[in-house]
Amino acid sequence: MSSANRITSVDEVPEESTFLFRVRAVDDGDEQTNGDEQTNGDEQTNSDEQMNSDEQTNGHEEREAILLRDDEGVVSWLNYCQHYTHIKLDKGSGAEMRNGEVICTNHGAYFEVDSGRCTFGPCEGAFLNELEVGVEDGEVLLVDEDYEFIGTGEIETDADDLGSKSNYKF
Repeated sequence: MSSANRITSVDEVPEESTFLFRVRAVDDGDEQTNGDEQTNGDEQTNSDEQMNSDEQTNGHEEREAILLRDDEGVVSWLNYCQHYTHIKLDKGSGAEMRNGEVICTNHGAYFEVDSGRCTFGPCEGAFLNELEVGVEDGEVLLVDEDYEFIGTGEIETDADDLGSKSNYKF
């Protein structure tokens, strides 16, 4: 396994919370756009208004993901609630957990750590988006071929960004 795919050591993944890291979707060789790019003849635009608050590179957004411990070892999910997918489960200091489930503090949704299935809340029955990870020699590695590891911690945002942190955008 490449050291570029190393996320962290197993010891760094909390027992009762989450470990936050960043990924980006990788190209599969085909030219793709993310829906935010528009072409007008030979001119291509990608304005700030069209971009999500997440950083973009090569047409792919940087996304946040979380690591959690389960009975089998370590699992990983994208860090977004399935009720409103712009709401993060881990807001930078670890996601709330209760009885082996991750809680969305905005909506009260509960997600099973091992399956990602919502067991309670407005998105009951929905599943978190899984990232494939593996453990080798005490290290957690990103083995999901659809994503590349970018770094640990949350996505850096502009200090002047006054965007709402609630369920509503104003």
